[in-house]
Amino acid sequence: MIIDLPDTTVSQVAKQLVKVREEGGAVALGRVLTLLIIARNGVAEAAIDAANDASREHPMRVIVLVTGEGQAHLDAQIRVGGDAGASEVVVLHAFGDAAGNAESLVTGLLLPDAPVVAWWPDEAPTDAAASPLGRIAQRRITDAATSPDVRDRLALLGRTHAPGDTDLAWTRLTHWREQLAAVLDQPPYERVTAVEVRGAAASPSTALLAAWLRMALDVPVSWSYEDPEHWQEGIKSVRLTRASGDILLERPSPGVAILTQPGQPDHELHLPRRTLRECLAEELRRLDADLLYGRVITEGWERLGPAEKGA
Repeated sequence: MIIDLPDTTVSQVAKQLVKVREEGGAVALGRVLTLLIIARNGVAEAAIDAANDASREHPMRVIVLVTGEGQAHLDAQIRVGGDAGASEVVVLHAFGDAAGNAESLVTGLLLPDAPVVAWWPDEAPTDAAASPLGRIAQRRITDAATSPDVRDRLALLGRTHAPGDTDLAWTRLTHWREQLAAVLDQPPYERVTAVEVRGAAASPSTALLAAWLRMALDVPVSWSYEDPEHWQEGIKSVRLTRASGDILLERPSPGVAILTQPGQPDHELHLPRRTLRECLAEELRRLDADLLYGRVITEGWERLGPAEKGA
């Protein structure tokens, strides 16, 4: 069900939500958090779709704030039932001066006594934790992959990091980190002496994986960008050097990785790029600070050398 509220106020939206809750009964009361999505008009629907899918694991209220130029007014839309997954979605289109105070637009719509997560699926503020909506959120999710300059964006994330911050470029690494940890947990238990990471120039996950390995293994890590003609997106390969020979985890094509180890046959692994829904659902499973990400984006990034471009 979709309820349109053109030229409305936050108070009227809140009253309509109460009416929906009364009609929906216990189903509408079972929300465990509020997800704030701050997005441009062109990316809002994709973010809503991901949130709706993730809501089947995390029932929540989703508040979407889209701002624009023009005469000051507020249009709203409430989506429940099949149009909102297991969530209830409130879309706010604020124009002109009505968009000037983002905090006042959403405060009256937050679920009482429930955690708040703020998500910028596209352009994020310079300092998410210090932004008006970031200050009221326990968790703040950004995506460095939307920045045209990966190194500048990651450096900024490191300088402004606060407990509760995370980035989807880090979340996309989960399966890579699991595979590498599993390999190193098998004999022979030899020390890794060097690491090489390769990936796309537009992939901040490549740099974050290199920073994690630099911090976790305390060895030199070289990382380089693949030629765009040969590799378009994501991480390409990780090579771990040990005395008995190199371990190579390489993704020759999207979705498939080959694990090569000395004295063993090659193993083909399922390693697809993670969807937006998968990454968002993972981040919503924990509402405490991601301490490891905090160390990687600060300590690990500081210890990482510059990338070799066009390698």
